[in-house]
Amino acid sequence: MKLSSVLYVVIGLVILVAGCGEKMTVPPQTHPDVSKWQDLFAPDLSNAVYADSVWSIKDGVLTAAYDACIWTKQEYDNFILDLEFMTYPGTNSGVIVYCTDTENWIPHSVEIQIADDYAEQWANAGKTWQCGAIFGHLGATKSLVKKAGEWNRYTITCQDKMIYIMLNGEMVTTMDMSLWTSATMNPDSTEIPSWLSTPFAELPTRGYIGFQGKHADAPISFRNIKIHVLE
Repeated sequence: MKLSSVLYVVIGLVILVAGCGEKMTVPPQTHPDVSKWQDLFAPDLSNAVYADSVWSIKDGVLTAAYDACIWTKQEYDNFILDLEFMTYPGTNSGVIVYCTDTENWIPHSVEIQIADDYAEQWANAGKTWQCGAIFGHLGATKSLVKKAGEWNRYTITCQDKMIYIMLNGEMVTTMDMSLWTSATMNPDSTEIPSWLSTPFAELPTRGYIGFQGKHADAPISFRNIKIHVLE
């Protein structure tokens, strides 16, 4: 995967918007110097916190045998995360950012949802349970995840309280965390799951990055996980 292609995606979006005379929110610095991108995890996972019995990497593909997360040892605040993921029938996983407590991560982080939207249980679920959503809080503007067995690409920009999610080259979700002042109700008056008990407006915007494992008894695979720390 060539990370320089992020530049062409953004240029294309700018041209499209200019041509249509419409406004669009674009994350800052979506096309940094490619030389500044780094692997999030070392090839031997030496800079990760994980259970050997759960996570493994082979030929550059990261997979989980059970439902447990893998975490960075380092904390991050402003960054762009670029990665590929593959769903399987029924997959329900996620990319976790701004996590301050890896032992009790669910109420202390932001989860960008990964799901097999073609599976009945997720196709019929609420939008905030589907791929591209910020789980439990904000659904994606459209469903762009590919069918199980195909590789997808996420480009996730986190800058202070702003989170931007691009799925397969298109912006699908933009969140200003400061608007989520309630632990029970989203700004659009939909309910937040009870286990997400910290208002996003109160969450620190620095923390560990993680990936959810074989949740809902369905596999998940990741590869080409890169990060660019924003200055």
